[in-house]
Amino acid sequence: MMDGGDSFSVTEAQYVRMHHRHETTEQQCTSALVKHIKAPAHLVWSLVRRFDQPQRYKPFVSRCVMNGDIGIGSVRQVNVKSGLPATTSTERLELLDDEEHILGIRIVGGDHRLKNYSSIMTVHPEVIDGRPGTLVIESFVVDVPDGNTKDETCYFVKALIRCNLKSLADVSERMALQDRVEPLNRF
Repeated sequence: MMDGGDSFSVTEAQYVRMHHRHETTEQQCTSALVKHIKAPAHLVWSLVRRFDQPQRYKPFVSRCVMNGDIGIGSVRQVNVKSGLPATTSTERLELLDDEEHILGIRIVGGDHRLKNYSSIMTVHPEVIDGRPGTLVIESFVVDVPDGNTKDETCYFVKALIRCNLKSLADVSERMALQDRVEPLNRF
């Protein structure tokens, strides 16, 4: 069950139940966030799936170095921009499904307090104002650090994810405008 009183539409709740299950312990918090983006799912997925280039839409990432090809088990070293309580994060690709549009990552190291952090991100086509749009859902589970409460930890992580999802929407919508995406019903 997700913490924080999150409320979802029927469709969102179905996707969360289907793809965003996290096993948690008493000392962890979990939640899921949704974002509706006015850009086609294939375009949004083209950004999300690039495990080697999170900086294309994540505003807190300044650099990403990855050795080898993108595949399950790939590890990336991410440098975090100043202003956050971290400078590096080591992350492993846990799931990459190009048909279902699912990305899963796990943080395996770094100089931050996000221990046992894992997230799942799903991308779903939808129609927004008669045009191709996208529903993005990102869920996570993380240990609650000593000295913090579940609420404080969830609030912090959700704030980071909200920023990332807003940036993903901004970048995707800008790209969609450049592509001049047509309405679905052209009569």
